[in-house]
Amino acid sequence: MKKPFIGIFTVCMLLLWASPADAAAIQIKIDHVLVKSDVAPEMTNNRTMVPLRVISENLGAQVHWQDAKIILTSDKTVIQLQPNSHTIIKNGQTAQLDVQPYIKNNRTFVPLRFIAETFGSQVHYSNGIVSITNEPLLLNNIKIQALRYEYHMTMGGVVQDIQGNAYVKELSSIFQVQRGTQVEAPAHYSWQPNTDQLGSYSKQGQYNFRGVDGQNVQQFDIYLLNRGFPIELLEGYPTVLLHDVTADKWYIFTEKGMDAIDQLIHNAINNGFSTVISNTVA
Repeated sequence: MKKPFIGIFTVCMLLLWASPADAAAIQIKIDHVLVKSDVAPEMTNNRTMVPLRVISENLGAQVHWQDAKIILTSDKTVIQLQPNSHTIIKNGQTAQLDVQPYIKNNRTFVPLRFIAETFGSQVHYSNGIVSITNEPLLLNNIKIQALRYEYHMTMGGVVQDIQGNAYVKELSSIFQVQRGTQVEAPAHYSWQPNTDQLGSYSKQGQYNFRGVDGQNVQQFDIYLLNRGFPIELLEGYPTVLLHDVTADKWYIFTEKGMDAIDQLIHNAINNGFSTVISNTVA
C-alpha cells in the first residue's frame, strides 16, 4: 500500500525540482551574442519574463523611471509601461499586455517577446535558447557589421569593435538626430587637449561604421571644447562639435547626444558586445 504513495511523492518532488532548473536554463542571445545577466529569466503564464534592463539596453533602448512608470526610448519608438499593469502606451497608442510586468527582488521583469518585437526584433525559441535578431544597419546600401570605436588617453589608447545590430543602429541614429547646425571647422583640433590655443578642441572619440568586408563606410569624430581659459573668453564657442569625416563637414553636437553614445558603448562593453582590437594604455 505504501508503494503508490511513494511513487506519487517522488514524481511531485521531481516536478518541483525540475521547474526552477528549466527556468534557469533559459538562455538569451541577441544578434548571436549570449547576453549576460545575474538574474535568470522566468516563465510566467507561458511567457518568458526577463529583467527589464537586460533586454532593453541590449536592444539599444534608454530606460527611465518617471512617477513609478517606466519609459523606454529608442530611435522613434517610445514605450510607457508600469509594474502590475497590463496597459502600455507605445508612441501615444494604448495597448494591453497578456501578462503584466512585475517587480521581484528589486528587479523589474517584462515579457521578452513584447519588448523585442516592439523594437522591431525577431524572436525565435529553440532548445532552451531565445534568439533575438535585428536587421543590420544599411549605409549607402552596405550592411554594417560593427562600429569601430577608438579613444586616446594621455598615454596610449584603445580600439574596439562594438557588435550587435541594435547597438549599431541606435548609435547611428544618435549621430543623425543630435546633429545640429553646420559650422566651420575649428582653427585648432587634435587628440590631445591644447590649453595654449583659445577655442581649440580635443577629440573625445572616433567612430567608424564598418562593412562586412572591414571597409570603413562612414566615420564620425566627436570633439570637446578645451576649457583651460576664463569662461568669458569661451563665449560663442560650441561645447561639442561633430566632424562627419566622410563628408568632411562640421556640426554643432549636443552634450545629450555625447552622453547617450557614451552610455550605449558602456552598456555594449559591459554586456559582451565588444571586442578589443588593441590596447596601448600604459
